[in-house]
Amino acid sequence: MHRRKLIIALFGNCYQAKKSASIQEVLSCLKKYEAEVHVDREYFEFLQHTAGVQPTFKYVFDSYEEPYDYAISMGGDGTLLRTASTVGAACTPIIGVNMGRLGFLADIRPDEFEQCIKDVLQGHVQIDERSLLQVDTEGQPLQGYNCALNDVAILKRDNASMISIRATVNGEYLTTYQADGLVVSTPTGSTAYSLSNGGPIIIPQTRVFAMTAVAPHSLNTRPLVIPETATLEIEVESRSHNYLVAIDGRSESLSDTTRLTLHLADYKARIVKRKRQNHFQTLREKMMWGADMRD
Repeated sequence: MHRRKLIIALFGNCYQAKKSASIQEVLSCLKKYEAEVHVDREYFEFLQHTAGVQPTFKYVFDSYEEPYDYAISMGGDGTLLRTASTVGAACTPIIGVNMGRLGFLADIRPDEFEQCIKDVLQGHVQIDERSLLQVDTEGQPLQGYNCALNDVAILKRDNASMISIRATVNGEYLTTYQADGLVVSTPTGSTAYSLSNGGPIIIPQTRVFAMTAVAPHSLNTRPLVIPETATLEIEVESRSHNYLVAIDGRSESLSDTTRLTLHLADYKARIVKRKRQNHFQTLREKMMWGADMRD
């Protein structure tokens, strides 16, 4: 029986020039299995001019428009987040190849990639669907992608004083945070910025969002978990009359007259996981749970 050729969109981290051997390993595997590879232009130029890799791709794209079977993200979790924002509502399954340390999202090592491609061709992978948090504005429009796989952070700008963040959930007033900021996290992003501010670790399949203050003025302020079906409205007051909104780390400055509405997006990000992979195992390894530091 003839196997249909995979059509792949390739993205990567453009700051990992020392990873050329691992990059070549992945590219050779794609060639071996006769995948039709379309590469993001920025990554293509990096491979050609910086990484010392001579790419032989027939297709290079500037904007993501084709119906691809899979998108491959070569880098770390940050690269996968950028890939997810580019893929957007196309919902193309993303294969995250980790070119550095163990990641929560990009967790396939280059030496595992060939087996992963075999699993893909044989249907032996699972697709994890991850909720996205959408940001709508009333006032100043956002310039970039408005959905977060990890988190949305509302932050003070530069050396400004703390900001006041008035939060309303489903039309009911919650509280006004006096803080350096507020992180609203998906379960996927609960192990990122939210965790560093004392937020809870949430298993990806849990249908909730977490609200965690950044350097709150009051010690009584605690993280709050709300259902993902909730609508969160945010108003900010700042002495500098502006603030930052960071969507998966991509920050924009907004006037403090701009109101934000955060809610569940109507589509999900789809992450390829090999069936042997386990989120709890990744947690143990990444967080070093149970490790005896005396050793």
